[in-house]
Amino acid sequence: MTFFLIAILFLFVLGYLAQTTGLCLVKGVNQALDKRPQFLIAILTSGVLGWVSLLVADMMTIEVPFRVYAIQWTALIGGVLFGFGAAMNQGCGVSTISKLSRGDTLMIATVSGWLIGWILLASVADTLPPRLSSALPQWHFTALLVASLLISAGILLIKRWDTRLWLSMLAIGLMGSLTFLYEPKWTPSGYLSDLSLSVWEETDERMPSFERSLLLFALVAGMASAALITRSFKLNLQPFYMYWRHLFAGILMGIGASLAGGGNDSQLLLSLPAFSLSGFAAVMSMLFGIFIGLRVPRLLRRTTIVS
Repeated sequence: MTFFLIAILFLFVLGYLAQTTGLCLVKGVNQALDKRPQFLIAILTSGVLGWVSLLVADMMTIEVPFRVYAIQWTALIGGVLFGFGAAMNQGCGVSTISKLSRGDTLMIATVSGWLIGWILLASVADTLPPRLSSALPQWHFTALLVASLLISAGILLIKRWDTRLWLSMLAIGLMGSLTFLYEPKWTPSGYLSDLSLSVWEETDERMPSFERSLLLFALVAGMASAALITRSFKLNLQPFYMYWRHLFAGILMGIGASLAGGGNDSQLLLSLPAFSLSGFAAVMSMLFGIFIGLRVPRLLRRTTIVS
């Protein structure tokens, strides 16, 4: 019970920080294209404090959630689809929930698209290759510790680094990885995936438990609290056709997350800290998909203007 209450607190604070920092891969890629890569790098390295969760797991005799998966074509294709959909949506997994919690009604269509995408892929899941996992490498703990020390040194010594940004991202990664010890599927994408598949398969086996629902509620409550405190909450209604666009974007994200073995939240906080090759491939593919999704519309607009 104590661990559950701590996890609730972690996710509330995580949601608050995600809202105030604007945690989003699409935003990170946008800034990197504008020659400001710091935000993207901070997101990609947010899980380096995962070694703390390894120590806690060892002390509490809890199974470690980190897994190392081999690269498969599904991770590459899934990552590109997810990234392209996220670019269309102008928000990745966590940022979709952040936007929804501050009144962006377009995100309702996006989340609905996630559910449809997962159900569509569930119908062909038996034809996909199984994901093969292996144990963590022996150097895993040391590598994460060294990376943490290097980033800490950068925060202290490099004046151009945004200290608040880096500390917020590291806190998000730490609280996320510790929560994984209690509930490996706490992420919004994990929750909604199991919910949609439970409805599709007409079974309670995958149905999220009441505790998982409370964890998700704590995350959303943290985001909503930040939106209210910063006065960024505003009910935003858009033309009807925009909802169809975001529904399609959500479907791409849902299919992509299923193929890649998880959305960007689980890839960043589980796969990358585990040094999983599949995780690296999925995240790089997501970034490529976001890049294409951001660049193609701009190129089309330029072509239209020239012609």
